[in-house]
Amino acid sequence: MMDWTDRHCRYFLRGFSADVLLYTEMITAAAILRGDRARLLAFDPEEHPLALQLGGNEPRELAGAARAGEEAGYDEINLNCGCPSERVASGAFGACLMQDPARVAECVAAMRAVVRIPVTVKMRIGVVTAAGRDVHEAVADFSARDFEALHDFVQRLQVAGCQVAIVHARKAVLGGLSPKDNREIPPLRYDVVRRLKQAFTSLPVVVNGGLREPRPVLDALAWCDGVMLGREAYHRPFVLAELQQALHPGTAALPTRAALIDRMASYAAREIAAGGRLAPITRHMLGLYNGEPGARDYRRALSEGARTPGAGPELLRLAIPAAA
Repeated sequence: MMDWTDRHCRYFLRGFSADVLLYTEMITAAAILRGDRARLLAFDPEEHPLALQLGGNEPRELAGAARAGEEAGYDEINLNCGCPSERVASGAFGACLMQDPARVAECVAAMRAVVRIPVTVKMRIGVVTAAGRDVHEAVADFSARDFEALHDFVQRLQVAGCQVAIVHARKAVLGGLSPKDNREIPPLRYDVVRRLKQAFTSLPVVVNGGLREPRPVLDALAWCDGVMLGREAYHRPFVLAELQQALHPGTAALPTRAALIDRMASYAAREIAAGGRLAPITRHMLGLYNGEPGARDYRRALSEGARTPGAGPELLRLAIPAAA
């Protein structure tokens, strides 16, 4: 998630599950090739397994960025064809790429030709252009032609070498809806993703969108190969620990919040010693006590305290709610 799943966020989330596959925020191929590559691709070894999500539409650029990602130590390269953000669409990548399946297939083939790690694609079940259309009607409908277009898109990617299809079970609306509305207004169509999996039995299919509790996730895993969580994991990260325990019962107890804070305090100490600041780390930790007594005081203590000049890792322990 852009501006969210940076390296500090990913390190924090790793503390909840040893097995979950973490994804970077989308990074453009051009930025990697022409920008501060070392900073953009930096991560802590504890983040593994870790996928690099790329944005772009030029096969040669994406191949170069994919190669850089593999050399940096990432475990997977993921091409984003699902983000409907206008600032992404203005760069001719993200969800709008689903309207050019031949180009996406060319991009996938170019990346597969230069890396040995898996190349995967994140997508929507379809794309609607809002201009001149009733958006609500357009996103609610899913016709035989829509499925044919989705099937063709995935088939082209599979032939090109895509090894996993990650499908957000909503249409994307290009123009006319905010990113937030794009996550809420188009109805969820798990039935479409399930039908897609039935059509591509040899291609791993991961479903994404609207899954917030362990039980629905486990139900989905009965028919698909994986589940991707986004904002729920960010705002209520303990869901990752609950899923770890549900999928591997008896292997380990749920981590305590105190232990997670100790882990992050040690991490913050290392980052600050290397010239970093506390606030970029603590901003990802606000959901730790979500739903617990004292959660509001905890969030306030972190948010305000981390902006204080000279704030150090001891703030994390001082912010623990009295009711905890």
